[in-house]
Amino acid sequence: MPAPSVVGMRLLHTSDWHLGRSLHRADLAPAQAAFLDHLVETVRAERVDAVLVSGDVYDRALPPLEAVDLLNDALFRLREAGARVVVTSGNHDSAKRLGVHDRLVDAAGVHLRTRVSDVGTPVVLEDRHGPVAVYPIPYLEPAAVGADDLPPLDPAAGPSCDEEAPTRGHAHVLGRAMAAVRADRESHGGRSVVMAHGWVTGGAACESERDITVGGVGAVSAALFDGVDYVALGHLHGPQTLADRLRYSGSPLAYSFSEAGHRKGSWLVELGESGLSRVEFVPAPTTRALAVVRGNLEDLLADPALECHVDDFVSVTLTDVVRPAAAMDRLRTRFPHVLVLSWEPVGALVDERGYTERVRGRSDLAVAADFVAHVRGTGVTGEEVALLEQAFEAVRVAEDADPFAAPGTLFEGLEGVA
Repeated sequence: MPAPSVVGMRLLHTSDWHLGRSLHRADLAPAQAAFLDHLVETVRAERVDAVLVSGDVYDRALPPLEAVDLLNDALFRLREAGARVVVTSGNHDSAKRLGVHDRLVDAAGVHLRTRVSDVGTPVVLEDRHGPVAVYPIPYLEPAAVGADDLPPLDPAAGPSCDEEAPTRGHAHVLGRAMAAVRADRESHGGRSVVMAHGWVTGGAACESERDITVGGVGAVSAALFDGVDYVALGHLHGPQTLADRLRYSGSPLAYSFSEAGHRKGSWLVELGESGLSRVEFVPAPTTRALAVVRGNLEDLLADPALECHVDDFVSVTLTDVVRPAAAMDRLRTRFPHVLVLSWEPVGALVDERGYTERVRGRSDLAVAADFVAHVRGTGVTGEEVALLEQAFEAVRVAEDADPFAAPGTLFEGLEGVA
């Protein structure tokens, strides 16, 4: 895409890379590498001044070595392409491991901000209009933030969202972090950007995000960030606009089938002399799409309308009345990348009772017959009931003959019955 004339600071907002993650055991490393290639090219083409990565860089606290190498290479190439890089930690990251050597790489233009003590200390960028203060706020686990780690809330400093102060929840610790940000802004003024990793009220969640809520107190109000020119949010995997200046970039790849309809990408943000001037969505490349299909097995194998999904990662829900034999093997003949298979037979009644309630007062034979019906989708025949009765009787006879027999030996010699 042609690069427009630059009128101010250009920022590329991204988050939730989750390097090292797989999708139902499918390796996503090549797709993640392709996204990072795309990010580098976008920095060059759009003359991006800084890339903001708002948490969940890795998928787990101890990432595989391949993921560490991928990040190291990406940071080097983004810096080589001309952008400074600001990274903060998310709830999936180990803040200390991600922030290792932060003081050293800071001088190279890669700013790893994972320490609570650094909240309120900005990364200062410059353009022809002057400074832009970027305040990275790492994911703050309320139980892990000490009483003296952040400044106390100042009601005069603006919205604190401290309604849950007695529980010291997410709004409380983020409110204290924003108090530190506002205190610094009052000292220096100018344009400001906040990076934060959390769940802001109004954002829609997906299955692939780790739940950071406890009793519903994980979400914080958007009013917490009032007065900031742009807020680069991370944690929710769908790209979302809560307000022009308050956005989630979402994850660059779909990490669950609940994200099959997402349009993945990053936000290209431009700050003019007086603040936010333009935001543009930059779509990410799709190496393999996700598809969710549902229906009778034979129909799914024959339907020409599903030809477009043969190269996709596929989740299948079968609706056959009787569970088809070797269903996964047959599906793979048409959909080689099918990852999930479930069975929801048409017309099946859902029994909401617990196991104890369902078997209370019922004979062994009745329970066994129901199990066969549940697995197969049809009731047992008269001949099958007779076989089950013979099997139970054989076990009872064996127990009477030797009540102290070793576990498992009671069924020896019953092959003819089965």
